[in-house]
Amino acid sequence: MTPDDDTHDEDGGGFDVDDWSRLKAFTGAVATLEDVQAKRAVFALADTADPRPIAMDLPQPVIWWEADGELAAIAVQAESHLGPEGEEMDVLGLILPDGDSAVALLEDVDLVDDTDPVWRRLVAEAVDMDGAAD
Repeated sequence: MTPDDDTHDEDGGGFDVDDWSRLKAFTGAVATLEDVQAKRAVFALADTADPRPIAMDLPQPVIWWEADGELAAIAVQAESHLGPEGEEMDVLGLILPDGDSAVALLEDVDLVDDTDPVWRRLVAEAVDMDGAAD
């Protein structure tokens, strides 16, 4: 998405294995708090130096390795920032199958395509769990 587009559709922004590509990416700029509040971007970082967008094709299916295991997600935002100690942080804004958003470091995800069997299984499991909760 560009800074003037909306992140989420009326369905809450979730996705399944067949419709993930409709998610809009935030590209071409570093997100501001106003972008996040308007739901055009997932995150806006403060207290960092040299922020810049990362040139990558978005939206991008990923497998996110987080504390509770692996999760399927779609990267819709990618930025590089320098932290307080000068360390480079490549940060992704993610949309999860249920429409929730998350922030992850690029080093904590595997970039995959939508034919990846693990990604497809993780999406299907997440979508099935959402249906069971209704």
